[in-house]
Amino acid sequence: MISEDMVIERQSMCIDVLGTTDNAEYKQVLSTEALLFLDAVVKKFAERRSELLALRDQRQLTFDNGELPDFRQDTKDIRDDKSWKVAPIPAALQDRRVEITGPIDRKMVINALNSGAKVFMCCFEDASAPSWENMINGQINLRDANAGTISYTDEAKNKHYELNDNPALLIARPRGLHLPEDHIQYNGQPIPGSLMDFALYFFHNYQTRAAQGLGVYYYIPKLESMEEAQWWDDIFNFTENYFKVETGTIRATVLIETLPAVFQMDEILYVMRNHIVAMNCGRWDYIFSYIKTLKNHKDRILPDRHGVGMDKTFLNAYSQLLVRTCHQRGALAMGGMSAFIPHKDPKVMDQVLAKVVEDKNRESNNGHDGTWVAHPHLVSTAMDIFDKHLAGKTNQLDFDSSYVGDITAKTLLEPCEGVRNEEGVRKNIRIALYYIESWIQGIGCVPIYGLMEDAATAEISRANIWQWIYHGVSLDDGQVFTASLFRKWLNEELNTIKIEVGQTRYNNGRFEETAALFDQISTAEEFAAFLTLPSYSLLTGQRIQTLT
Repeated sequence: MISEDMVIERQSMCIDVLGTTDNAEYKQVLSTEALLFLDAVVKKFAERRSELLALRDQRQLTFDNGELPDFRQDTKDIRDDKSWKVAPIPAALQDRRVEITGPIDRKMVINALNSGAKVFMCCFEDASAPSWENMINGQINLRDANAGTISYTDEAKNKHYELNDNPALLIARPRGLHLPEDHIQYNGQPIPGSLMDFALYFFHNYQTRAAQGLGVYYYIPKLESMEEAQWWDDIFNFTENYFKVETGTIRATVLIETLPAVFQMDEILYVMRNHIVAMNCGRWDYIFSYIKTLKNHKDRILPDRHGVGMDKTFLNAYSQLLVRTCHQRGALAMGGMSAFIPHKDPKVMDQVLAKVVEDKNRESNNGHDGTWVAHPHLVSTAMDIFDKHLAGKTNQLDFDSSYVGDITAKTLLEPCEGVRNEEGVRKNIRIALYYIESWIQGIGCVPIYGLMEDAATAEISRANIWQWIYHGVSLDDGQVFTASLFRKWLNEELNTIKIEVGQTRYNNGRFEETAALFDQISTAEEFAAFLTLPSYSLLTGQRIQTLT
């Protein structure tokens, strides 16, 4: 029932919904009460978000001009004080040995919840293209999942999907700070997508989850500093006060997936200590961030992405430092994503499983409390490894990492060697084209050449290429990688894709627009901070001139 006061308050709101609300469920998601809360959050926090993004740009300029990331001197007291801890971890969040990640698509939400994983991280960000329909339907799907009523019928396959008796624990990941939401505007400007995802999810689910003895749990992506973490913690406090619920109703796991953030993990834990429960090695975005942050540093150019694994010194140190830092403060330390997907060929599948086993053994031996997989068929493999290693425990908070020794900035920034060849460039071109073309048509999680690709892996592909062009890298066969050579291979790989998908799919797709965008961002003098920002206009219906 909408009161007269609510009508008056709605008239005073500064947000305008421009996206369609032409069905009953959309109207429920965007109810007067929900919009009043979203309006309050946007009014209080949107301007600070813009200031934080400006600070990112300023900090990046220092790196572009020759500085290297390092631990902050002004926060040394926080790091040196070993007495403080984060708030105790709720029982529901203490056993996270295997988590599955995926998009907000209804059928995939059900499959992930039924996968046998301990946790399902449902992603409004890298695994989902942020079309209006996807974002609103995602809220509907998660509302129904929390209520236990979610189901889906595939009429074409005559197959019905519904929840099992013991589904995974649901954690939602909102969009990062950088992504806008064009379809809801505040004083004529797009609101932060992160605030929309956070606010609507909390509003529609906090009471349902409280009735089950649960709080509202989030994965927070792409933080770069303690100031950004403080912004999120202030949002959490504001929300808990707004709804008059206990401090700690909201619990967050922070993805450490940017190079600047790895030098501020203690600080992030400290400012979020009443709400944070864990950190996660978001390894794919972290590799992208390494390239992005150090893009002007010719002595730190990464080899082809397919040869950059967690065995590399800088990545293994990142994993070990995250474990040590989290455990010192009483927080869980989650491992990263295995992006492999099942293969029909038994021999290839054996190779896939061997790589997953190697990866998860490394993580469990490093002291991680759990890990991520991208496909339900890999849950049991990862679970077996962590079950064996944990030997009846629910986590490794007591893990002794003293054997590692000091982990310095030098180690975290260690350059690495690897392949730089034509085959790798061509594969990166195809992966980026396939992924971006799917993304601008609303699909954010795409199986390509045996891996589940999302925005993070596409970011690595295009960042690799930009940096190699920018520095004129010599490939292993002696060729200098130039913009003209890239364009030649781009056009050739576009023809390869045409053969692979067939003429009909190619003609009905948007591959040539995608190639034009990919050419622009790969050869531009200035590095595009995020692939998804220039792609967003294509997703929302704009078009750009294609290659000639």
